Amino acid sequence: MPQKIPACFTGLEHLATSVILLNASRQVIYMNPSAEALFELSATQTANNHLSEVFLSCELLDSAIDHATKNNSPFREHEFVITTVRQQSSTITCTVTPMDMHEAKVLLEFQEMDQQLRIAKEERMLIQQQANSELLRNLAHEIRNPLGGLRGAAQLLEHELPSQGLREYTQVIIKEADRLQSLMDRLLVPHRVPQYEATNIHEVLERVRSLLLAESPNNIKMQRDYDTSLPDLIGDREKLIQAVLNIARNAVQALLSSNTPDAKVTLRTRAERQVTLSRKRYRVAIKLEIIDNGPGIPSNMLDKIFYPLVTGREDEGGAGLGLALAQTFITQHHGMIDCKSEPGNTCFTILLPIESMAIKHAIIKQ
Repeated sequence: MPQKIPACFTGLEHLATSVILLNASRQVIYMNPSAEALFELSATQTANNHLSEVFLSCELLDSAIDHATKNNSPFREHEFVITTVRQQSSTITCTVTPMDMHEAKVLLEFQEMDQQLRIAKEERMLIQQQANSELLRNLAHEIRNPLGGLRGAAQLLEHELPSQGLREYTQVIIKEADRLQSLMDRLLVPHRVPQYEATNIHEVLERVRSLLLAESPNNIKMQRDYDTSLPDLIGDREKLIQAVLNIARNAVQALLSSNTPDAKVTLRTRAERQVTLSRKRYRVAIKLEIIDNGPGIPSNMLDKIFYPLVTGREDEGGAGLGLALAQTFITQHHGMIDCKSEPGNTCFTILLPIESMAIKHAIIKQ
């Protein structure tokens, strides 16, 4: 059984950073929930184990502890890889702080660098998305009015032209004006106020799956891999459907255009614990993955795919709005979306907090 932690350490339970306390013999006497999640180890299993029984080849960590205890001052080791006895590796920065409080003699504070990089990337993407959204909204409003006048003038001109052949030109103007109007409407869609309600993520995925099966040939397999124990989240069902559909439809189109053998799209759900989204820490989030075995996204496009009007194919009428809209809808749910891709495996990951600010909006409406 793990040693009972003194009351003065109970605040460590709620820290977002990962903390391990060692005694004078460098045995683990405490591991907080964030550390359990980071290293995928149980506090019960690691209690009273020597540090070398928790981490493999931890010479760098031992050296940092030696330096901190010798100088009786905190010491930080930056960006190194640490591997647990379960072969789970993480790139971390560790701060070692000597202490003398009850049995605790050393405090180890771990920060996962992969997570910090992800948070920084999320913040950059959020700023870029907000700037793009404002630009496109202003652009759409500026274009709609003269576009309507252009279409109306073409209709009036059509009635004055004597030749049917000449009227075909006005029809081209009218049809192109309608196409641009449709594009403007899509640019303005994200600004509809979300309608929050209790939503089952698997109902969303089943709707997307049924739509894609109706659109796609039988040679593309739509595979499910669900964690059915996941609770409902508070969200806008239609916007979530549209976000997932835009991503999954892109995957299907990539598979069709490349004639990928054994073409497959997988919809996977899991619980993700101790997640930071929009600078807020959540104990549990829904992790949704949309995976395909297509040709992959070119590396020079990967950092741009969420920008509006950027596309590698003639999808969305050539407008390249599908992923930009998906990102907007997920951001409205205080979630995040990311993509990793290589030939044969492209994975879009969506994280949606179970406890989100959307709950407050829903309560207010009630």
